[in-house]
Amino acid sequence: MKDEVSGNRLGSYLRARRELVSPAQAGLPSGGNRRVPGLRREEVALLAGISPDYYLRLERGRDTNPSQQVLEALARVLQLDDIERTYLLGLTAARPRAPRRKQPEHVPARVHELLAHLQIPAFVEGRAFDVLASNPMALALSPRLRPGQNRLRSLLLDPEEQAFHQDWTKAAADFVAALRTTIGDDTGNPRFVELVGELALSSQRFRTLWARHDVRGLDGGTTTVNHPVVGELRLHRDKLAIDDVILVVYYPDKNSDSDEKLRLLSALSHTESDAPVDTPHPKAT
Repeated sequence: MKDEVSGNRLGSYLRARRELVSPAQAGLPSGGNRRVPGLRREEVALLAGISPDYYLRLERGRDTNPSQQVLEALARVLQLDDIERTYLLGLTAARPRAPRRKQPEHVPARVHELLAHLQIPAFVEGRAFDVLASNPMALALSPRLRPGQNRLRSLLLDPEEQAFHQDWTKAAADFVAALRTTIGDDTGNPRFVELVGELALSSQRFRTLWARHDVRGLDGGTTTVNHPVVGELRLHRDKLAIDDVILVVYYPDKNSDSDEKLRLLSALSHTESDAPVDTPHPKAT
């Protein structure tokens, strides 16, 4: 998190995003001897209607308080979507926070009761994708959903988890972008610093994705996974905020092939305890 620690988060984000926009996408000629990927600084400045010198000051962190009008113009030139635009606007509003001590994330007792009654894969995760609690169906779906595991770490470093996702490339990109969105301006959070540092050292894929500065929500959607016992499963995912944690549920379309396979998994999981699994997580925030 070098850029975040240095305080030049706005400049880092602008640089990363302009490198992802081609001249053709911006309506500019793509010929000539271009030594940088994407757009040049002066091209971004021209298209945004600001001076090249002012844009250079923004990228280098010499001006950290541009107007909303300037940011809106940059968002347009960099072709940011609504989530990315909101993230950009938030970078200038952020203020450094004092370092915080680690505090365990708490799973409310009523959520344990809910997990015990749900007959679909369900688990509780923290802000850094740490699994805090899960039910037997979640473990039947994937043993990496056991409390104490981290979903992003598993996705990037565990070959079995990589094979589990039919589109691993997209899943990895989505998770990393969602982590950056979740972090926001909470860059001094010990758990985030720890996780980002660990993955930056151990995963080239993470380093590449992190450098893109993508931001994305990961609240819901549909995914296809390859289960080692029942085969391909197409499942919907929903996330529900409960206090300071997130309840995640996976479920298939009613009476679909995946629904039948999930019932088979349920029958297999009946040999295990019906109570939710929960262990303290030493790395929780």
